[in-house]
Amino acid sequence: MTDSQATSPSLENLLHETRAFPPSPEFADQANAQASMYDEAAADGVEFWARQARELVSWKTPFTQTLDWSEAPVAKWFADGTLNAAYNAVDRHVEAGLGDRVAIHFEGEPGDTRTITYADLQREVSRAANALAALGVESGDRVVIYLPMLVESVVAMLACARLGAAHSVVFGGFSADALRSRIADAGAKLVITADGGHRRGAPSALKPAVDAALAPKDGEPATTVEHVLVVRRTEQDVEWTDGRDVWWHDAVEAADTFHEPAWVDAEHPLFILYTSGTTGKPKGILHTTGGYLTQTAFTHKHVFDLKADSDVYWCTADIGWVTGHSYIVYGPLLNGATQVIYEGTPDTPHRGRWWEIIQKYGVSIFYTAPTAIRACMKWGEEIPAEFDLSSLRVLGSVGEPINPEAWMWYRRVIGSDKTPVVDTWWQTETGAIMISPLPGVTAAKPGSAQVPLPGIAATVVDDEARPVPDGGGGYLVLSEPWPAMLRGIWGDLQRFKDTYWSRFPGIYFAGDGAKKDDDGDIWLLGRVDDVMNVSGHRLSTTEIESALVSNELVAEAAVVGAADEVSGQAVVAFVILRGEHADEAATDEGSARIEKTLRDHVAQEIGPIAKPKRILVVAELPKTRSGKIMRRLLRDVAENREVGDATTLADSSVMDLIQAGLAKPSED
Repeated sequence: MTDSQATSPSLENLLHETRAFPPSPEFADQANAQASMYDEAAADGVEFWARQARELVSWKTPFTQTLDWSEAPVAKWFADGTLNAAYNAVDRHVEAGLGDRVAIHFEGEPGDTRTITYADLQREVSRAANALAALGVESGDRVVIYLPMLVESVVAMLACARLGAAHSVVFGGFSADALRSRIADAGAKLVITADGGHRRGAPSALKPAVDAALAPKDGEPATTVEHVLVVRRTEQDVEWTDGRDVWWHDAVEAADTFHEPAWVDAEHPLFILYTSGTTGKPKGILHTTGGYLTQTAFTHKHVFDLKADSDVYWCTADIGWVTGHSYIVYGPLLNGATQVIYEGTPDTPHRGRWWEIIQKYGVSIFYTAPTAIRACMKWGEEIPAEFDLSSLRVLGSVGEPINPEAWMWYRRVIGSDKTPVVDTWWQTETGAIMISPLPGVTAAKPGSAQVPLPGIAATVVDDEARPVPDGGGGYLVLSEPWPAMLRGIWGDLQRFKDTYWSRFPGIYFAGDGAKKDDDGDIWLLGRVDDVMNVSGHRLSTTEIESALVSNELVAEAAVVGAADEVSGQAVVAFVILRGEHADEAATDEGSARIEKTLRDHVAQEIGPIAKPKRILVVAELPKTRSGKIMRRLLRDVAENREVGDATTLADSSVMDLIQAGLAKPSED
């Protein structure tokens, strides 16, 4: 560590956002969440969660012990209670007389639709559970699910949960090698896949990747998979292995519609979800049943102010990510919600597809990612203006910090300048939302997740684990256990301890930087890996990106620190221009003018120290299929290194275009 690093703060607080939007009196009066919840949780956090577990979850055997933290950092919540996740998501609603309520409005990319009631879902999940049992799946087994966004995807997850088998969903865009490593690590007995799915107007095959993943490979042990269950979606031709491969429709249609759920302990494994973007052995995040269901149901009900008898909810995530687990499958269904599931992309067959779906189903709660919001900004606000979005009453953001201007655009253009926006922070590891405004309580600030939810102990600390004062920056940590927390890394307890609990002993830290504003509200600053050290100043890429996007020229930006002989690191920015300004960058003169305008803008918004040394206008940014920007690849380009592994990108050709652009001489 250099002297300049040692004397600088953990993270400098540069941007200051002063706008705030309190809830309307009408919204506050009807809101599920009340300010008193914070006081109740602060008085006795463990008892607060016990009450949520009793009110929001149905137990076969009621629990008597709420939290056992004696084997920290592995927590046990509600451990002596028994329950079943699928029963909670489906059967109890039917038993309560809600069988005719729509659970899922399915919209396929080609325009085909299905409407599934809770009674329909109960039959389908029961038949699927019987079909899996007939193929040898038992409580404690692992099942890998490699599917597009279909009704069958939800049914498959719930059928595993009904049997007490842990599901491990692998995103349908991952390669055969990525799939192979996850199957092997989980020791999966069965894989559920499809012939393919529809993506950007064409069928995209899935079954060939499963075949390749299960094929014998020199130096690797034989697969543990006994059967492959295949959903027919696109009707593409598929290779078939007799005795191993089984059509979903053949197995499920022949199965009984009654299935008694497996009643499991609250700490029984519910799912393993492998985090993407890591090197080496996959990192399987393990979640168990009782605590996870409690917190996903609580957060879904209160963060989105769900009124299950009238709202239509839509989360645009994929089930391959934790957002799809918590806020498509378990949270909404536990709360008896009616929701939309969409198979395709937001720009197929046209860029208004999302808004068309909102208009069609009367969606009232909409939850999506900042990267998608910024893409819609780039396409222009005249597109959503063509559709009736008046049904919307709550908007949510998830996946990475949302910059203030994208937040404002989202509220103004999609929310008609009146809809509360909840910016949520959480992780695969946390299982459920941890920091978020409550829409009927919090005066929302553009770009800030703001406050830990009731019952959550989150704060920002310095290098010595001391809480930073208001206005200071540092590391986001969680100092007390929470119900939906990961219980470990599958098969590797030591790696779990080393990864999350070693930086600050006894405190959970997963790598995010954050700051507190003058009110004590929390602002996420991205991964600390993305912090730059410029002439001894520790700068957050997130703040510089936000400054760039606040300029009317820019739709999206990614910032990296590149090695620099003079300053240690120099700021290099990659920007996507809004549609109406894109042509200006086509000439050298226009490009130079844009670069100067944006450099001056950052200097004005933050200060000269943050002014990018180089700004490159690009058509796209390198993103994973979940929409996260791969800044490490941009660092490779900015430092003239060979670009690292790009296999997880949604479009690997993006990097070639960026490299070609960066080869042009700088105007600086």
